[in-house]
Amino acid sequence: MSVTLKLATSLDGRIATASGESRWITGPAAREEVHRLRAIHMAVLVGVDTVIADDPELTVRLPGYVGPQPRRVVLDSRLRIPPACKLVETADRIPTIVVTTKDSNDRLTDAGVTVLQVEASDGRVDPAAALAALEAAGVGAVMIEGGGQVAASFLGADLVDAVEWFRAPIVLGDEGRPAVGAFPLKALAAAPRFRRLSIHEVGDDLWERYGRS
Repeated sequence: MSVTLKLATSLDGRIATASGESRWITGPAAREEVHRLRAIHMAVLVGVDTVIADDPELTVRLPGYVGPQPRRVVLDSRLRIPPACKLVETADRIPTIVVTTKDSNDRLTDAGVTVLQVEASDGRVDPAAALAALEAAGVGAVMIEGGGQVAASFLGADLVDAVEWFRAPIVLGDEGRPAVGAFPLKALAAAPRFRRLSIHEVGDDLWERYGRS
């Protein structure tokens, strides 16, 4: 199982304003590259808070694209995913998985959603358990797209293999929402460490690519 973390941030590492506004921090060229990244991953993963805030489709939308769509995966410990969201409404056409710590329910399964129950860690879906369940379901490469606490949980568990970071030339300040939430770190030496592989200009934005050190 390979895990890629995709970030789309301001220069100061924020993914949204304090009010939650996030569309669009990066420009159209960067967003097109994100769609290409989705196309080469078997699954795209987000937390339920991202679904509630943004109602994303998490599909590949490129001109002329006819390849398979990645599976859409939502980490949702308490099954809060709205039944009217795009992911649930299109689950009968595009594979959609909810990973939870709760028992499944008919409103999701009847809509075509696959529900995977895993163990909890501090009240949330355990990231290692989620990856194990996805691997057992046939997912070999996943890209994490949000939000900050999901990114923190996978980084804190040392489960991220690569980072695709798109940085826009704007500054949102301290009250903006961070790309990576809090996770325990007792010493600098214990911090997840990556090596920069490349930097590309994509429109007005920068695309930095990192791999494990």
